[in-house]
Amino acid sequence: MSANIAPTRKQFPADFLWGVSTSSFQIEGAGREDGKGESIWDRFCSEPGRIRDGSNGLVACDHYHRWPQDLDLAKQLGVNAYRFSIAWPRILPRGRGAVNEAGLAFYDRLVDGMLERGMDPWATLYHWDLPQVLQAQGGWISRDTVTAFLEYTDLVTRRLGDRVKHWITHNEPWCSCIMGYWEGVHAPGGTSLADAMQACHHVLLSHGQAVSVIRKNSPDAQVGITLSLHPIAAASDSVADQAALKRHDGLRNRWFLDPLFGRGYPEDTLALLGAAAPRVQPGDLDTIATPTDFLGVNYYFPEMVADDPSASHGPMRAKLVDRPGVERTGFGWEVSPQGLVDLLTRIQRDYAPAAIQLTENGSTFEDVLTPEGRVHDAQRLSYLQRHLAALHRAMEVGVPVKGYFAWSLLDNFEWAEGYLRRFGLAYVDYATQQRTLKDSGLWYGRFLNE
Repeated sequence: MSANIAPTRKQFPADFLWGVSTSSFQIEGAGREDGKGESIWDRFCSEPGRIRDGSNGLVACDHYHRWPQDLDLAKQLGVNAYRFSIAWPRILPRGRGAVNEAGLAFYDRLVDGMLERGMDPWATLYHWDLPQVLQAQGGWISRDTVTAFLEYTDLVTRRLGDRVKHWITHNEPWCSCIMGYWEGVHAPGGTSLADAMQACHHVLLSHGQAVSVIRKNSPDAQVGITLSLHPIAAASDSVADQAALKRHDGLRNRWFLDPLFGRGYPEDTLALLGAAAPRVQPGDLDTIATPTDFLGVNYYFPEMVADDPSASHGPMRAKLVDRPGVERTGFGWEVSPQGLVDLLTRIQRDYAPAAIQLTENGSTFEDVLTPEGRVHDAQRLSYLQRHLAALHRAMEVGVPVKGYFAWSLLDNFEWAEGYLRRFGLAYVDYATQQRTLKDSGLWYGRFLNE
């Protein structure tokens, strides 16, 4: 099969999962309704200059009120799985303690709605919306937040575990910890490398501890974690750039994969971190390495790195550089279907997970709604087709991918970019909340229904 020709659904296993992904803060809205507490993203949005268009998630896609319509849209596409996340502060407004029954009832309705439409619910427990009350007490820098997360996990899985049989503990710890506690571009806006590394450790520790909680409350459920991972190339064949590749990979990929698969934190990365390395208590690494049923992988783009002797980009002494003359998304991300093959085969070769779920894959472009009510997103359509072809190639060489979740069902609040970036298979007119399937969404529906 040519790398540029989309496969058919029949070329994938009959039991393959086809889905779409969403997240609570990005689509739900109802930010101050029915007892929901403040999250770190609510607070981050209220700070001037944090969000590019000055917007917030208080309304977003109004999914909290329009969820039946959105699930109908997903059903129309023909997906058999739907990935969503649960808003911690909607369940526990103060992070722990008093339970908000209205919040739990919303997710009861949402899960039942998925099942009624023939879609497997895939629940993510943490997609970055930490209760602000817990952040004020240290957030993920504090080990107490691990305990709070377990209380939240226990509550939610006891309530929904009879119906939800697939659980993702955390989405993209790199983004919630590195971008949130060191780079300062995501909530809570911290700028300390040491804080970020401690937050990473506590997020991974909370994942490991949560696995047993979930299995106790939902014994027949599958449990995993989702990482944002990147294939990495060196900017040149020079010894310096090749060494920079290894250093960057140590923090970008191996920092998460190694401990999850029982190897502990990579020694070369720990040495470079020095005093910024996290405090690890006896038994922590064994807990982090608790076996899971699948690894969730989010793939968007490859990275190219060059040596940075000045360490201006941190102790890894590596800087990202753009590969010249390549296709890019509206975000400026390189389009590389082959990068997906490279990444998946590397994961399988180096870590051999029991199963892989491609839990996010998508692209953003400058979408325009025509007067006729169409969105001709030819670049996204091509991106989707070529990445499905790449996924098929990876599976042909033995990578155990069991499902594909397109990011995202809807255009939504794209974190620090606000509403300036559109990832959806469906276009959202934020003034009217009208949803319109783009050409890419219409094609995905034909692909799934053929």
